[in-house]
Amino acid sequence: MINDIDQTQAPLLDHLLELRTRLLRAIYALVIAFGICLYFANDILGILIFPLARAFPQGTGKLIYTKLYGAFFVEIKVALFAATLVSFPVIANQLWAFIAPGLYAREKKAFLPFLIATPLLFSLGASLAYFVVMPTAFRWFIGFQGMHGGLQLEALPGVEEYLNLVMQFILAFGGSFLLPVLLMLLNRAGILSRAQLVAARRYVIVGIVALAALITPPDVVSQLMLAVPLMILFEGTLIVMRFAEAKDAREKGDGEEGGAEAEA
Repeated sequence: MINDIDQTQAPLLDHLLELRTRLLRAIYALVIAFGICLYFANDILGILIFPLARAFPQGTGKLIYTKLYGAFFVEIKVALFAATLVSFPVIANQLWAFIAPGLYAREKKAFLPFLIATPLLFSLGASLAYFVVMPTAFRWFIGFQGMHGGLQLEALPGVEEYLNLVMQFILAFGGSFLLPVLLMLLNRAGILSRAQLVAARRYVIVGIVALAALITPPDVVSQLMLAVPLMILFEGTLIVMRFAEAKDAREKGDGEEGGAEAEA
């Protein structure tokens, strides 16, 4: 009885030690990346400010901070945000290294496309936000400057509020562009079929519009620039599902034929 208990506890302890090792490596990667990004915080902040600087007329834009310690905490937040993005491949690798030994070879092969697609789709969404959406939205926001009722209305954005807005844009677009990965995972797990998604297409479109309105700033331009690509990604996922399900059906048919020939 005691030996049985010891034998069941040993693998559990091994798994816990392995998990501890992987977590420590992920934390070390984040801490090291944070230190490097903190050193280059001014340069990173300059990159994040660039879309706003382009939106202002040449030489007229400015960012302000109203608390003496505001600029310091902005640099800390910039460094942490950049460090999370930079160290994510290492963190994801450690997570995969912990999970992979418990998977069959076929399951590992099935997961590989998702591991590749996740950073690519996130980068695509973040790039769309940085290069297209933010400059367009900022020019629209700054367009409200001018004389109103005899008084000059001037945009004086705070650096903390601006950084929060930029992070919201990047994370919202990057995270939302992972929709195909989520849908394909549910499909490959047998939880969701293409036929179910096709039948619920109108509800999915309503959900996408609602999500875009919820996670983007309250302007129609940003919401449309997120909703339209998500709809395109959704339709593209349905096409990929069609080919994947057709391939599974062929493999299943070939397997049944092989079994019947073996029995004969």
